[in-house]
Amino acid sequence: MRKLVIVPTYNEIDNMKVLLPELIALQNDFDILVVDDSSPDKTADFVQEFSKNEKRVHLLLRQQKNGLGKAYIAGFKWGIENKYDALVEMDADFSHRPKDLVKILKELDTNDVVIGSRYVPGGETVNWGIVRKLISRGGSLYSHLILGFSTRDWTGGFNGWRTPVLQAIGLDQIQSNGYSFQIELKYKAQKKGYQALEIPIVFEDRRVGQSKMSLKIVLEAFYKVWMIR
Repeated sequence: MRKLVIVPTYNEIDNMKVLLPELIALQNDFDILVVDDSSPDKTADFVQEFSKNEKRVHLLLRQQKNGLGKAYIAGFKWGIENKYDALVEMDADFSHRPKDLVKILKELDTNDVVIGSRYVPGGETVNWGIVRKLISRGGSLYSHLILGFSTRDWTGGFNGWRTPVLQAIGLDQIQSNGYSFQIELKYKAQKKGYQALEIPIVFEDRRVGQSKMSLKIVLEAFYKVWMIR
């Protein structure tokens, strides 16, 4: 099974200098696609140079910054066009631990959808304030109540998908772009009859750089859940 890990970036050069070598050293059964939105800090230049000596690393350069959801959709389409069997979403800022990536990749051998979950036994968040915890847990509970499926972590972005699942969802039909993007993917996959396996992960606050989270993104998620439903 050919597996691809998709890492969207915008001004993440300091993180990528550490993350790419660490991912390459993990194991050799997956490739990496960095989807960069023309970062002013030259993240794309670093990735392109790195890829010259590491053929498992690829770069998809977009011309402007227009949302995490669109970046992932571009990455999904690239992966499908290049005949990958399974695709994994991963943050560039080490909030998603490489050691948890290994577990997600393994579970994709026998599962269609794998959700890296903060809210199943063994999962947790590290270095989060009470407000952020309330927003995240509240968003997942809110989504559960409206959408009906038993998924515990609706808003998390550390997820693995087999290619046929994404093809069945219809990537061009995805309406969300921000915080609600993950909710929509999980809902539509389960609505199509695919089972989602949740496995515990530890979500750590970013090591370097500035969070992309904003009040606008959070509020969008709360009203878009009704549109998704």
